[in-house]
Amino acid sequence: MLRSNSLLLSVFHRSLDAGLIALALWGTARARELEWDSSLTLAAAVAIGLFLLLAEARRLYGSWRLRSSEDEYANVLAVWVFVCAVLLVAAFLLKVSAIYSRAAIVAWFLVTPALLMYSRLAVRALLRALRRSGRNIRAVAVVGTGSMAESIVRRLEETGDFGVRLAGVYDDRGPERTAAVWPGPLKVAGNYDALIEQARTGGIDYVFIALPTRAEKRIVELVNRLADTTATVYVIPDLFISDLMRAQWTTLGGLPAVSVFDSPFDGVNGWLKRAEDVVLGSAILAVAALPMLAIALGVVLTTRGSVLFRQKRYGLSGRVVEVLKFRTMTASDDGPQVAQAQRDDPRVTRFGRFLRAFSLDELPQLFNVLAGSMSLVGPRPHAVAHNEEYRRLIHGYMLRHKVKPGITGWAQVNGWRGETDTLDKMQKRVAHDLEYVQNWSLWLDLRILAMTVAVVASRRNAY
Repeated sequence: MLRSNSLLLSVFHRSLDAGLIALALWGTARARELEWDSSLTLAAAVAIGLFLLLAEARRLYGSWRLRSSEDEYANVLAVWVFVCAVLLVAAFLLKVSAIYSRAAIVAWFLVTPALLMYSRLAVRALLRALRRSGRNIRAVAVVGTGSMAESIVRRLEETGDFGVRLAGVYDDRGPERTAAVWPGPLKVAGNYDALIEQARTGGIDYVFIALPTRAEKRIVELVNRLADTTATVYVIPDLFISDLMRAQWTTLGGLPAVSVFDSPFDGVNGWLKRAEDVVLGSAILAVAALPMLAIALGVVLTTRGSVLFRQKRYGLSGRVVEVLKFRTMTASDDGPQVAQAQRDDPRVTRFGRFLRAFSLDELPQLFNVLAGSMSLVGPRPHAVAHNEEYRRLIHGYMLRHKVKPGITGWAQVNGWRGETDTLDKMQKRVAHDLEYVQNWSLWLDLRILAMTVAVVASRRNAY
């Protein structure tokens, strides 16, 4: 039903977005007891035109079957923020901003993205209901019987939002060879000839080719044969990099290339991350300033030496930075051998034990954040000696330094905080750090900060 009426549905979706933008402006104007006039009509028309134009560029009205709802919402928000920026700049340059109610316009800017996202949430909910009843389902074929094919099958089985049905796994090798490498209960449905025939008759909607790169000739031949069908074909490259950080396609002067060791904070994301650190870091420091003065006094009265402990640790791009902490130990290890703090560690002072229990000793790192050597959220920095030890033992360890170290991190709020007395514990911590780098978003940072409050209150692994 949806496939045969895709044009009608596409027009409806665009009309719905246009209507919601106008409705949001009308509602905020009514809330401010403003009468609708030509100026509001012009604002709504310009906003709708810009939004629809940019939405087309971001492919918001294409198929989102195989993409996450988070990606769709992020695109909606990005488009609307750009529309708002254009409207503000245009109003300023044309000197017409005075004729608009600032309160109504700000409310419009805030209400509209919520309506646009909720409408898409409702559409996805409707599609899920249709798919549960067996409607709006697409058939998917997976080519190959290796680990990448297994990952695709598992992902399709686990994700119900895609609305797809696995038609089968196809391989051109004999059953005696595929049986040895294909671990799942699902049997190979047939060879390439069977796949092509089924795709030609319309029985296959999507084809995922998950063959190793050494099978280039087989991939090219199969793609050429599938060109005679209407199936949508995806080539999933098994480039020995599937477990590496933020692998993504890019171009070098028009030539396709795969970036495998990329940072999530290049370009706009870097500015957004820095703005988050400066704004939230300044706010937290303002609240913590007086408690930090009291803590400094407590350190002076309970231990000899400086108030602050400075330790060299690896920061962004592996550069050494000095991380600040309130002194909590009688020792000041910062050489080739650094012993991690343990439960009931005799080096920890009585006042230091209290500080470490609630992570109050980490507060001076707010100065590191504002200075730019650290972030509020990121992989926790390790002593240089520990870095040199674990970079030889854990694959991809140094990739965590593609971003700034943080006061708190994804590993810490997931239980991998405190002493890492076994290699397995450090591997789990690093795995979470790399997961954070791969999936960074502003919302994830805010979530981690909120979770940190609960983790600190629990005092788990804090000694």
